[in-house]
Amino acid sequence: MERAVLQITLFGLLLALAATQPNKDDWDIYSFHINSTVTSRYATTVITSRMANRMDKSKEIEFHVRIPKNAFISKFRMFIDGQVYDGIVKGKEKARQQYTEAVSRGQSAGLVSSVGRTLEEFKTSVTVAAHKKVTFELTYEELLKRRLGKYELQIHARPMQPVKSFKVDVHIHEESGINIVEVKGGLALADAINKTHADNEVWVNFYPTEDQQKTCTSCGEQGLNGDLVIVYDVNRDSGLGDIKTSAGYFVHHFAPSSLTRISKNVVFLIDRSGSMHGKKMQQTRLALIHILNDLSEDDHFGLITFDGSISYWKRELVQANQRNLESAKIFSRNIRESGATNINSAVLEGASLLNAHPREDSASILILLTDGDPTSGVTNLEQIQSNVRVAIADKFPLYCLGFGFDVNFEFLEKMSLQNNGVARRIYEDSDADLQLKGFYEEVATPLLIDVTMSYNGGTNLTQTEFSQYYNGSEIVVAGKITDNDIGTFTPQVVAISSSKKMTFSNPNGTVESTGTESADQIQRVWAYLTVKQLLEKELLLSGAEKENVKREALELSLKYSFVTPLTSMVVTKPEGGDTEVLHKPKEGEAPRHPNIGSSGSVMHFFVPDALPVPQGLPDDGVSSIQPRGFAPGAGSVMYNSAPQGVPEKMVKQSSSLSQYAETKGRSSHYTGSVMHNFGARQASPGARQGLPDGYGGMDYGRVSSKKRKGFAPGVVFASIAPTQVHATIVPGKDKIPVSHRFLLKAENQSLPLCFDVTGDVRLKLLHHPTSELSVHGELHSVTNGGFRRIVIQLNADLYVDVELNKITVREGSRITHHTGQDPITAGSWTIIRRDKEIDVAGGDTHLVILIQGKDAQSFLWPVLRQQSSDSAEGILGQLSFFVVCALCPALNPVYEEVPQIPFTKLRIKDQEIDVTRANAADYSISPPLTLDCWLLSADSALQRRLEAFIV
Repeated sequence: MERAVLQITLFGLLLALAATQPNKDDWDIYSFHINSTVTSRYATTVITSRMANRMDKSKEIEFHVRIPKNAFISKFRMFIDGQVYDGIVKGKEKARQQYTEAVSRGQSAGLVSSVGRTLEEFKTSVTVAAHKKVTFELTYEELLKRRLGKYELQIHARPMQPVKSFKVDVHIHEESGINIVEVKGGLALADAINKTHADNEVWVNFYPTEDQQKTCTSCGEQGLNGDLVIVYDVNRDSGLGDIKTSAGYFVHHFAPSSLTRISKNVVFLIDRSGSMHGKKMQQTRLALIHILNDLSEDDHFGLITFDGSISYWKRELVQANQRNLESAKIFSRNIRESGATNINSAVLEGASLLNAHPREDSASILILLTDGDPTSGVTNLEQIQSNVRVAIADKFPLYCLGFGFDVNFEFLEKMSLQNNGVARRIYEDSDADLQLKGFYEEVATPLLIDVTMSYNGGTNLTQTEFSQYYNGSEIVVAGKITDNDIGTFTPQVVAISSSKKMTFSNPNGTVESTGTESADQIQRVWAYLTVKQLLEKELLLSGAEKENVKREALELSLKYSFVTPLTSMVVTKPEGGDTEVLHKPKEGEAPRHPNIGSSGSVMHFFVPDALPVPQGLPDDGVSSIQPRGFAPGAGSVMYNSAPQGVPEKMVKQSSSLSQYAETKGRSSHYTGSVMHNFGARQASPGARQGLPDGYGGMDYGRVSSKKRKGFAPGVVFASIAPTQVHATIVPGKDKIPVSHRFLLKAENQSLPLCFDVTGDVRLKLLHHPTSELSVHGELHSVTNGGFRRIVIQLNADLYVDVELNKITVREGSRITHHTGQDPITAGSWTIIRRDKEIDVAGGDTHLVILIQGKDAQSFLWPVLRQQSSDSAEGILGQLSFFVVCALCPALNPVYEEVPQIPFTKLRIKDQEIDVTRANAADYSISPPLTLDCWLLSADSALQRRLEAFIV
């Protein structure tokens, strides 16, 4: 009887949860305003969203916006019932307690995540009482960067419903005058945009009606979802540039015009390893040919391609005349991909080529394009960086282009910064060739080299030395004026042009103050630039120097309330004091703790001690499992379908449960998550046969539903799906495995599919019927934690067992353990361990096992980089950690959306399947990204029973 009481208690709670999940149809965004003010290229943007709960009960209301990656959030506020709730910026260490408590309660953490090339996502939510309103206000700041002769202010709007009062107001003020202005983007509706340009000011107003919000390029029945981009440039001369001073601070914008271009020496290093196969290499060849067409005849260039070895087009720099260009294009068209990746030798050979052919009055540039990590030659990352620094010796910049998300971008970024360059990610998309060409255009026309900015009477300066200044770019320096004495402040720029040394200075010898109205703004520009550059500098340092730079960046971030990689914003909500903590990620980084639920919101319920058991509920309506070694009371309860005898109206009636809980229950926290029920099982002897010792099935036992003394208030992660329900009880703050979410990238579809697998089970990842190769993975015991162990069977007597801290090779009866980074040979296979990945390569197969997460939360994630077989079986071919789904074409579902109210369905192979819009971290890239997806059961996503993939 007690067991039945526990079962129906959980089931009733799940029904209550389903009835109170956030639903955008339940609230109304009646006002959405974006106001952006740009002064001297520094933009401050405020997003204000006013929402109303139209329901007769409290509802969870979500605020969800996207902001530029280059921006710092500086303020967040909520207005509810006349009360203001402010976000407070704290150092990450100081915020650790709030962060840990939020995660342990199942609340959202890591609310800012990268969502594409130029944007980051901010998301939070709050419970609003019936017929009440809430106002969200978010402020962010950014210094606009000049590229190809223009500044771009990007504003993203996605209220996802038509809004009665939708407004975007932009005001740009540039003292030197604005010479061009253009409004573009998916939201650029001519009938709804009003643009006014008056000398040094521009006003742009975008006020679309509710009907217009459904008709633009990025619009639909759900309203706006796209960008409004304001492009402009300012008047400039060939002199010292634009200097603004106020209240003891200055900012200097230097971008002289009418300079003669400097001829350049450029060497292109092109990765042709096996992972560049297919579209990547096609786009690289196309971009390279376009770039060769743009070389000027007085330029000199070289081409080097590399895999495990190095290939030259010519062993010297040659002039970009017509004959050489045609020969280089033929060479480019015939680049074929295969083999490993020897980045060290490639960069050293490129540097040697430039050093061997110096030319006076010219600018040298080295450009590296790669899509992976070094796998041959020197593979130690720090050693490669050291070798490159010695070879280049500050003589010219190194630009690193990382193609896709398989690259170690931090490695490329650090190597670029060490050599006066920058790193840029090239996104795998239909326009990748245009991205490559666009980057080259930014550095195609050097105008000055060895640029030194000096400021007599200035202190606390940002970067003042630059190896090169390119046409269409801009150099920005900010600092403090000593003792605020404008009379002794004298700026000067010295650089080398095409034929001589040039000095830029103020002909009057003095700089005038620009007044006090922009005092705070100029100071914030200085703080913004200083923090950005300190974060870059910190990447290059180690030991005490690194800690000192971090401390300085942290102090400034806190002083100016910037959310940076060193700080967090703590948001305390009303009604119970819940706390959310948001962090700013590094390039491409996903939240450290991906939201368990599809909405990321947190709801509060009571866990009653007992509820009446619905008559007719059978004992076998529930199966319980408890993995061996788990604490008593920690278990999982799965419902294959709505138990017989449970009235349908219970799904709709949560109020009775809430009322009951108020008198009988205890407080608890819930967050939503759809999970798949694969049931409890122990691996069969046949399934375990041939696997290493200790890799057999897990013992499961019944979870006693008897009430235990001292059972702490729990956390319940739960959800409702039309055919299955799964709840996991977490006593107190203990963490046990809940679910692991996987992505299935459906071909040519707007959103990938995703599904959950529950528990730390073993999955059949890959198997070749015609060979002895197979791969199995054991899921981690941490929620969304990937794999803790991967076993690769190479043949009947040869296994490679990969764990986080060691690699074990078993060849017959001989067993060896490896913990270092020395290459390992196993038969014809090679295994190389690095800091954040393990490469396994042999024949035509290349498997990379990424190490994701951090410290105790680390886990393994396999990525298949190369595989020629078309008969492979296993879950690998379907999920996002596999590049090519063609391995199993029948399991690459093409779906059609079938709009329903209030749910969405997908039609897959003539079956209509209920889905929920959710999100999932794509761990096949490092750092991972969070993607929106359609959440459905594993069986539906894989188009076969999940049991077929469980060992």
